[in-house]
Amino acid sequence: MLQFEELRLRLEGRKAELEDLANAIGYEGLKRRVEELERRAGEPDFWNDLEKSQANQQETARLKNKIAAYDGLKTLYDDTLTLIELADEEGDESSYPEALADCEKFEKDLESQKLATLLIGEYDSNNAILTFHAGAGGTEAQDWAQMLYRMYTRWAERHGFQYRILDYLDGDEAGLKSASIMIEGENAYGFLRSEAGVHRLVRISPFDASGRRHTSFASLEVMPELPDDLTVEIRPEDIKMDVFRSSGAGGQHINKTSSAVRLTHIPTGIVVSCQNERSQFQNRDMCMKMLTAKLLEIKEREHLANINEIKGDQMAIGWGSQIRSYVFMPYTLAKDHRTGFENGNINGVMDGDLDGFINAYLKAASLGTLGQVD
Repeated sequence: MLQFEELRLRLEGRKAELEDLANAIGYEGLKRRVEELERRAGEPDFWNDLEKSQANQQETARLKNKIAAYDGLKTLYDDTLTLIELADEEGDESSYPEALADCEKFEKDLESQKLATLLIGEYDSNNAILTFHAGAGGTEAQDWAQMLYRMYTRWAERHGFQYRILDYLDGDEAGLKSASIMIEGENAYGFLRSEAGVHRLVRISPFDASGRRHTSFASLEVMPELPDDLTVEIRPEDIKMDVFRSSGAGGQHINKTSSAVRLTHIPTGIVVSCQNERSQFQNRDMCMKMLTAKLLEIKEREHLANINEIKGDQMAIGWGSQIRSYVFMPYTLAKDHRTGFENGNINGVMDGDLDGFINAYLKAASLGTLGQVD
């Protein structure tokens, strides 16, 4: 039957990409590495060094997940091809919708795994720390910051990632002034680092009785969660620590005593805060992680003389600096100004449909074609 033949050719046309993916991820090398790690785990003195044994187990789990993802993709390819061939032989037209759906799922998963091979940064596989800041404009900007907060938590949920609140400062009337969350999952930082920057909203403001159109700005910082053994020299005398009572959208885990912590790095003016861990000591540890991540990024970029490039909370959150615009009126469109990628389904975007933007950025970055698109 013609429809099955076309579907078979469509699927077989992607076989070379599937084989290329195995080479790109070093599939056979991954299996050999897992065997080596498991051999070490079986040695009698394996648990004598707890830090090394835990690192071994974490790497084993990470590599097994990567192997399982490819194996699942290969199985989906084989099973879908078998379904198409059997249905074609038997003239079973009723199987076509299932075969088509499986083919489309294979194509989508293949693209997703191919994009993951572009995540070659040292910390791309790490968890991500997102920090939101409302721009100037009071309630309107604070509401927009909360909308972004919701958008990224929805993105996390779509991908099966976990997120937890680290810090949350309510807006004066609505929204939020600032907030930090940790998104936990494989390659969370690698995917989300492209989202750092200023985001612009154009809409009819629900807070304007005259129904006028408003433009609002909010910024997003994205940092990797760094491993505990990675440090940057931070002198105790360079840190100012303030404690305060937790408040905001932390839920039942917020302690109403003065357990929230704010750290200021005096030489750079970088400020980080955390309120949602269970004790002052845990909040301070998380603050130190966030501060270390910011200082490490400065160090790696060799821009120690230009602190403003890393301090998202002091960047110009306004015209000319936005990476993306979200328009609700007079038309609906979300457009990335670096890649030119657009999505007219603004409600879908605000519900976390960001993969098109992220994928376009990763592809453009790999080709060296990133720029500012009008």
